Amino acid sequence: MANEHAKAQMADILETVQIQMRAIAQVQRDRAEIIASATVRKRVTVTVNADYKVIETKFTPDIDDLTYTEIAKAVTEAAQQASVEVARKTQALMAPIQRERARLPKITELVDDMDGFAIPQPVEASLEPPNSPERERLSTGDEDGSRDPSRPATDAGW
Repeated sequence: MANEHAKAQMADILETVQIQMRAIAQVQRDRAEIIASATVRKRVTVTVNADYKVIETKFTPDIDDLTYTEIAKAVTEAAQQASVEVARKTQALMAPIQRERARLPKITELVDDMDGFAIPQPVEASLEPPNSPERERLSTGDEDGSRDPSRPATDAGW
């Protein structure tokens, strides 16, 4: 009798997973249509798609009131703001699926000896410009700034 109950429970889980897979496929289609735009300094507008790729950049006719440095900073800031909005829209789109996933049993609950199983979480990418001291510290794993940059990587102190 317990075996029949386990089979029925597994069938219910598999049906729920199949429903969720169809929902994920729809969300993926909907996500591909997401775009967001941001305007900075009332002169620079950048639009990014769901993959955070810039798909359009527009300048107003009075863009020449800004210096090249100001334009570059405005483009970067607008792209970052648009990307934040894409992330917000994507998170809102994914929320129902994440709620459903939280309701399902975890693999560690279904399979013995899986207690230490964990999926690594993504690491957020830096927004610092190339060759900046902050990016250099992050790339060397020296987040606290304690490594002496004059010592080569082959130095025994590493």
